[in-house]
Amino acid sequence: MKTVNHLGTDPIGKLVPRIAFPSMLAQFVSVLYSIVDRMYIGHIASVGDLALAGVGVCGPILTMIGAFSSLIGVGGAPLLGIRLGEKNEKEASRILANAFLMLVSLSLVLTAAALFFTRPMLMAFGASTVTYPYARAYFMIYVSGSVFALLSTGLNQFVICQGFASEGMKSVLLGAILNLLLDPVFIFVLHLGVRGAAIATVLSQIASCLYVLHILFGKTIPIRITFGGYSFAIMKRILTVGFTPFLIIAIDNVMIIAMNAVLQRYAPAGQGDSFITCATIVQSFMLIITMPLGGISGGTQSILAYNYGAGNSRRVLEAQKTIIALCAGFTTLMFLVSNAAGTLFAQLFTSDPQIVSMVVRAIHISTLSVIPLGIQYEIVDGFTAMGRVRYSFALSFFRKFVYFTALFLLPRFFALENIFYVEPISDLIGPVVSMIVYWTSIQKILKQREEAVRLMHTKKA
Repeated sequence: MKTVNHLGTDPIGKLVPRIAFPSMLAQFVSVLYSIVDRMYIGHIASVGDLALAGVGVCGPILTMIGAFSSLIGVGGAPLLGIRLGEKNEKEASRILANAFLMLVSLSLVLTAAALFFTRPMLMAFGASTVTYPYARAYFMIYVSGSVFALLSTGLNQFVICQGFASEGMKSVLLGAILNLLLDPVFIFVLHLGVRGAAIATVLSQIASCLYVLHILFGKTIPIRITFGGYSFAIMKRILTVGFTPFLIIAIDNVMIIAMNAVLQRYAPAGQGDSFITCATIVQSFMLIITMPLGGISGGTQSILAYNYGAGNSRRVLEAQKTIIALCAGFTTLMFLVSNAAGTLFAQLFTSDPQIVSMVVRAIHISTLSVIPLGIQYEIVDGFTAMGRVRYSFALSFFRKFVYFTALFLLPRFFALENIFYVEPISDLIGPVVSMIVYWTSIQKILKQREEAVRLMHTKKA
């Protein structure tokens, strides 16, 4: 695999897979952070299911904190890519410098805030008096090291957008493998339980962070981290572009939090924690789909941003067709996997036959409309790559609106076991609307960019 990809000249048919594959693999590997933790935690003697429920409550809150890395990383990377397409390396360097300052500042503020509000957050978002001690033990340690997670994830976007997708993959792979090795040592050998899982994860994130910093301060990459050139205008633009991917991740986690809260409210007496354990395992399976899918659509934003910046509409459209095909192919494969391996996946987390049965049914339901979801991801990320955030925001928000509407209506009219139908409902209606908007707007957007590039060249001449 090529180390450096030439975003403006390499053949699209080869370029897209070369960037999509390592980005997809990097996201798949990153899922192992949470899944490996949950697998080991679920098998802790005597308290595994309760500990798993506690960590499940932490999951969406921690991911929401991590969403701030997308606010800066996914917000700044397309802008940097567009500037590279314009051959404006000086401005690209300023974007990275401002993004680095924002990531460091935000990570410190978020860490302090999360530690201060630990108990009210965990209790409000689904912890019970029984599962709270496990949730708190995991949360406190994980959050203490979240600065490394935010820096590694956010800065990795600036490695990928410069064509170094394989280096971005290596940084994630390093942390995931380390986490896989350290988890059993800290959980079982040192008998630290959920605390051990959190410690292993933080150490792994430190390793990933150091690797990314080594790349961006090194000499092998065109645009490196520099100091100075800070501008509120640049920061504002980064936040504007990054707001949509940030909101997507944030609302995704609000959806999980809301699901946990609804399950606790409507579950029969004494069964709330079991339902949350089930939901936690299902959410882990959905991450195996959505994270690599986001790797395909998000990682290939560099191709779209560069060629959009250069005003090359033909390459933008050709790339999007290829990316959509990859996304749809991946979700089709995962639909088949969900039907064939649901039981095996559930048994990785728990040996309770009742919970295994609940999980298998929930996975089958949740993945009913996963194939069109692949198209939705590329359309939304494609608009973001081109800086057209009003489209990506509206389409993403609409899908979430459908989800929340179904989430609060279904338990009122149907048995609680049917709550998992909220996923396929939103995953079908959302993509249909997104496709309609894309077909009716993309040509106009690309023509506007072509005209802007022509004017730019005219002024330079």
